[in-house]
Amino acid sequence: MPGSNQEQERLEQLRERQLTDRDPLVKQRQFQRVTTQRERRAKKPYTLGRMWKDIPHMWKGFFYGIVLGTMVLLILPLLWISPWAVPCSAIALVVFAIFGASVGRAIDTRENIKDLLR
Repeated sequence: MPGSNQEQERLEQLRERQLTDRDPLVKQRQFQRVTTQRERRAKKPYTLGRMWKDIPHMWKGFFYGIVLGTMVLLILPLLWISPWAVPCSAIALVVFAIFGASVGRAIDTRENIKDLLR
């Protein structure tokens, strides 16, 4: 009876599968594998690029404004010979810093709205 032999093998495989499914070590190994994969992903080095991406746009914009204002503060007195060059440059530094912070804040707000709409 060849059909009976195939049925016997199928039942043995089914029983073996059921036993391995109930084996707590299989689930424990699977849990350990998943947790180690998560830990490996989490242990990526914290690079300057990742650090820069974590900084809110408001602070980035403020930083860009300060850099641009400092460049104006250094270059404008060389190009414009006047006693008003340095005070105007200082005012430009403040204006650029405020403008950069507000643009950065607007970008942060837009991203927050996008996240809320998802």
